[in-house]
Amino acid sequence: MAIKLFRPTSPGRRGMSGATFEEITKDRPEKALIAPLKKRGGRNNQGKITVRHHGRGAKQRLRIIDFKRDKAGVPGRVAAIEYDPNRSARIALVYYADGDKRYILAPVGLNMGDTVISSPEAEVRPGNTLPLKSIPSGTMVHNIEMEKGKGGQMVRSAGAAAQLMVKEGDYALLRMPSGEMRRVRGDCLATIGQVGNVDHQSISLGKAGRKRLMGWRPTVRGSAMTPRDHPHGGGEGRSPIGLPSPKTPWGKPALGYRTRKPKASDKLIIKRRKGK
Repeated sequence: MAIKLFRPTSPGRRGMSGATFEEITKDRPEKALIAPLKKRGGRNNQGKITVRHHGRGAKQRLRIIDFKRDKAGVPGRVAAIEYDPNRSARIALVYYADGDKRYILAPVGLNMGDTVISSPEAEVRPGNTLPLKSIPSGTMVHNIEMEKGKGGQMVRSAGAAAQLMVKEGDYALLRMPSGEMRRVRGDCLATIGQVGNVDHQSISLGKAGRKRLMGWRPTVRGSAMTPRDHPHGGGEGRSPIGLPSPKTPWGKPALGYRTRKPKASDKLIIKRRKGK
């Protein structure tokens, strides 16, 4: 993927960049693999805002992605590389030998006409899916399962890849894109290669309206609010945030405060991403 720079024909165009989409080979999604996607604007079933700064955005259809890769032993041909508005990665339309069609995440190096397969005996090649115990150490993988048969949950965004460091008994040790070292059972599936659309992080949106089309609403500074709306609010003129630390709108520390709840898989984390 390459990035195109726009000419500064307006203030919004100055500094704006975007994808060239040169890898896209099909404009319309496969009808059998899309579903309606209702936007809720960050509201729950009572109409209350539970996630701030969400709302509107361009209309989208959900592409049904095969994260499980459970077509064991059935080869498939990549028929097209497509754009997915719901994720940063590109997706590949695969026609399987038994007549089934599915979308998968498109890794770097996967092109139209290539063959992919999910099998323990599969060749170690981008797009193929194998159990971690069948993958050589040092290989870059993505779309990794946390539990066998549950489908890939980790390393799915554009440009992401985890490295298989070593295999120890029933477990494999992975270095995640964040730097975290995590153990995963060796019978969990993973797909070979790095997720495509590597230059996604280098794109500059350029103007607020482009962010609104993605479904994001404006964020107001806490210091611009009143004391009843935010701990940073109030005061005559511009006021400092104050000690001991910045706060969220609900009075919790905003920097360094751990909000992650304990999980059953915590014991499998060898080294955390923040080194603590």
